[in-house]
Amino acid sequence: MNMTNPSPVKSMFRPVVRVLLRALAKLLFRVQVEGINEALAATNGQHPRLLIISNHESFLDGILLGLFLPIKKPVFIVHTEYLKRPLYRFTLEMLGEYMSIAPSNPMGVKHVVQLLKSGRPVVVFPEGRITMTGALMKVYEGPAFVAEKTGATLLPVRLDGLSHSYFSKMTNWPRKLFPRVTLTVFPTTTLPVPEAPSAKVRHQKLGEALRRLMQEMALAQSPRRTLYTALCDAMEVHGRGRRVIEDIQQEEYSYKDFLKMALIHGRLAERITDPGETVGLLLPNMASTLATFFGLSALGRIPAMLNYTAGVEGMQTACDAAQIHTLITSRAFVEQAKLASRLEALTGLTRIAYLEDMRQEITFGDKLWLMGALRFPRWVQVEASSEDTAVVLFTSGSEGKPKGVVLSHRAILSNIAQFCAVLDITRSDRVMEVLPIYHSFGLTAGALLPLLSGASVFLYPSPLHYRVIPELAYERACTVMFGTNTFLGNYARCAHPYDFYRLRYVVSGAEKLSPAVREKWFEKFGIRILEGYGATETAPVITICTPMAYRSGSVGQFLPGIEHRLEPVPGIERGGVLHVRGPNVMSGYLKADNPGVLQAPETSEGLGWYDTGDIVEVDSDGFVFIVGRVKRFAKVAGEMVAMETVEKLAQSISPDGTHAASCQPDESRGEALVLFTTDEQITRASLQKAAQQLGVSDLAVPRKVVPVGAIPMLGSGKIDHATLRRMAADA
Repeated sequence: MNMTNPSPVKSMFRPVVRVLLRALAKLLFRVQVEGINEALAATNGQHPRLLIISNHESFLDGILLGLFLPIKKPVFIVHTEYLKRPLYRFTLEMLGEYMSIAPSNPMGVKHVVQLLKSGRPVVVFPEGRITMTGALMKVYEGPAFVAEKTGATLLPVRLDGLSHSYFSKMTNWPRKLFPRVTLTVFPTTTLPVPEAPSAKVRHQKLGEALRRLMQEMALAQSPRRTLYTALCDAMEVHGRGRRVIEDIQQEEYSYKDFLKMALIHGRLAERITDPGETVGLLLPNMASTLATFFGLSALGRIPAMLNYTAGVEGMQTACDAAQIHTLITSRAFVEQAKLASRLEALTGLTRIAYLEDMRQEITFGDKLWLMGALRFPRWVQVEASSEDTAVVLFTSGSEGKPKGVVLSHRAILSNIAQFCAVLDITRSDRVMEVLPIYHSFGLTAGALLPLLSGASVFLYPSPLHYRVIPELAYERACTVMFGTNTFLGNYARCAHPYDFYRLRYVVSGAEKLSPAVREKWFEKFGIRILEGYGATETAPVITICTPMAYRSGSVGQFLPGIEHRLEPVPGIERGGVLHVRGPNVMSGYLKADNPGVLQAPETSEGLGWYDTGDIVEVDSDGFVFIVGRVKRFAKVAGEMVAMETVEKLAQSISPDGTHAASCQPDESRGEALVLFTTDEQITRASLQKAAQQLGVSDLAVPRKVVPVGAIPMLGSGKIDHATLRRMAADA
């Protein structure tokens, strides 16, 4: 630790140097400062014990904060390594005093406390180092400890733009000599002092609160734009020649190639559709599917992703709810997936367009238009707002008829920003996308996230090829994979121990992750699966475990920007029904009984809230634990019993089997539990024994055990509970 004061000579020239440096920075980096007046006005111009915290993007961060924040005599807390650069040290001396501290030195924190108590404003970077990923790094507890000890007021500041400069440590990113820089000053705040059994735990909770605050800052800076605009932005940042998409045809597409395909598909679709029309897409995980998606969006149409595994009834319900009259598909796909009979059975469609036929209609005029559109891609987009509908997806129908879920551009992009605020996905990553993109998890996380983040993505058309997918992940050196418990369990069973050697993130969602699958991945591949939770209606991620916030058995903490409420349920002591609100929540539902009419989300908490229908617990650290779905509780002899408890009993006996519980009416007990299992060895007696050993109530032991060859599944990887209920009724 070293406290440095400028010499009298340097102090004399400080005002002149400061003015020159500020003018130079303004000229080169076009620095914009937002929110400073409002933030400082909240303190009435008084800044006793002011602690300025900021993210850390480059070597210029402290200099720019010193130049553009109207704070008198600030003291900069600087990593000792950075002061080895003479020019950097000289510039800091011209702006104010600095104190060099190594993050590993606990004594330095005490000196910072003394500085704040003396009335000096202090500038600190809680990450302790310049980001290497572009996302938030580890946040040290020291600044939070200082704030608690001094009662300091926090002034949060967010820096954006310098991570792409030559002054950053992002060596794997394209760099700009003088990127545009934005300093956003947030309202002053304080860290609430949490209740804790010890000082150590209290400091950990304070550090966690500071990390959440910095995540909220990152989310608040996500711009309001459309998906097509975000694609153009990504292309500008990462370069037109950056190869980002590959599919089963083993052809890689750069941003330019992809944009070219998107624009021509959009122009061809424009001829056969009306502005604002909802257009159905019945296509697999292919680059051409995503291109058509973006092309429709750019030219003022709304893509609706149809689930081709839903059957005729499900597809018809979706078309009726969203008033789909035009459907775009592919002859090759219809033939391979044997969908011809389903298409013929659909009523109300005025046109079925095939991509192969559409491409035959490209004219010389289209080619000229495309040349101009590629030169000025932003001019092509039909005027649109971030609040406009970006896509219509459909619920899985696992518990009833599918509903159309209307997601705005803001909802999808907000969820991507929320995800990136807690997990770093960079251009060095390669995503293995096997989840169907008609599913919210597959579309947002698997496809759009890498495409708009500069990472590359490999699209595979089916998640059911359990032996092929691990081999492809090995060949393509994939680093990120999204999956469901069922799919991940089967990949672990079939994969070679070295197939996933490059994977650094494996994220599970859509269904509960079983302990057996979690342990199998850790033992066989040395990979810790990060479990998340969400819903189509929230675009989809609500919570997720991360390397910095992980708890076994939990689905993680809420993403930044999401509010939550728990509604008590009579008869259930643990937790309550989860209601959420945030920028990623849907615009509303489209239902077949009221076609084309948007029904905005609303719960007992008010308009804009979404009722997940899941009963959850939230512990004191903010970790969420799923108790079960409201619809997946049976009332047995007057007591509420979670069907998930029944499935856990079966899992404890047969970890390699697949099990699913349902219920049927029972005259004497109200409802009776029925267990469907692929393990023929499971009996009611063995379940009773397991219940006694685990301390589970006898009410959770199913009345009937039904062996089946396979548990009915949906194409998204979820268990088909609607079919199970019918099977239980017939059992």
